[in-house]
Amino acid sequence: MLTVQIRPATVSDAEALAMVHVRTWQEVYRGQVPQDYLDGLDPVRRRHGWEHWLGDPPQPGGILVLQHETAGVIGFATVSASRDPDADPRVTGEVKAIYVLPAHWGQGGGAMLMSAGLRRLAEAGFRAATLWVLGTNQQARRFYEAGGWRPDGTVKTDDSRGFPLVEVRYRLDPLPA
Repeated sequence: MLTVQIRPATVSDAEALAMVHVRTWQEVYRGQVPQDYLDGLDPVRRRHGWEHWLGDPPQPGGILVLQHETAGVIGFATVSASRDPDADPRVTGEVKAIYVLPAHWGQGGGAMLMSAGLRRLAEAGFRAATLWVLGTNQQARRFYEAGGWRPDGTVKTDDSRGFPLVEVRYRLDPLPA
């Protein structure tokens, strides 16, 4: 088990969050996303996005980091009101992202982040939550299903990166007490 704490992210975490984001994408999505796209991901460029996101007014829930006692930031989760047009954003929250560095997989950090994110959503008044996962990401789908999440039948294709990513929506209703 990891010796970690979960805390709200700050602007000073931007560089570490960018590194986790890029390195995790490069590992998780190998063989699922074009390799040239993954090779082109740059933590330095991604850091600027994180600085912007962390500087914005906070959303209900926010950005949580998984802080290891010696390794520093090794994971993060972002939660907010649902962005889906068919969801009531006052009732349904969303787990927008959850990533842990590959070297720390299987040690409970992802489950801790998920639990903390869902607690944040419940505290903000949400009664249900959704998340989107790449349809081919069987590892993540098993993780979500083990936590009680179920696909709700909604699928979308994200072409924003210049290639199609087919995503499946999962739902957790009600949120754990």
